[in-house]
Amino acid sequence: MQRHSTTLIFLAFDGDRPVGAAVCFIGFSTFAAKPLIKIHDFVVLTASRGKGIGRRLLDAVEGKARELGCCKLTLEVMDNNHHALRMYRAAGFVRYAPQEKTGTAIFMSKPLH
Repeated sequence: MQRHSTTLIFLAFDGDRPVGAAVCFIGFSTFAAKPLIKIHDFVVLTASRGKGIGRRLLDAVEGKARELGCCKLTLEVMDNNHHALRMYRAAGFVRYAPQEKTGTAIFMSKPLH
């Protein structure tokens, strides 16, 4: 990942022990004509959850996005991951709508084998 120039990695520590991480990539919004940050992987160790670590990681990512002049943060989350959904919503994340009047988007993929 070090060779991928748009990679951003945020680590959370409890003392000298790593307890969380956010692996992100800088992208570009054609709608806003500005950069964005995609949170690709986000994890807090089970034993460290409920202590605000995830929220502080999100705050660090958002701070970097503001520093870079990004228009938004994006992420994907499973619809049954209720704890993560609560945290993301509390941090201001909403379902993606490219434009206010167009409705929300559905994430899709096509495996290439």
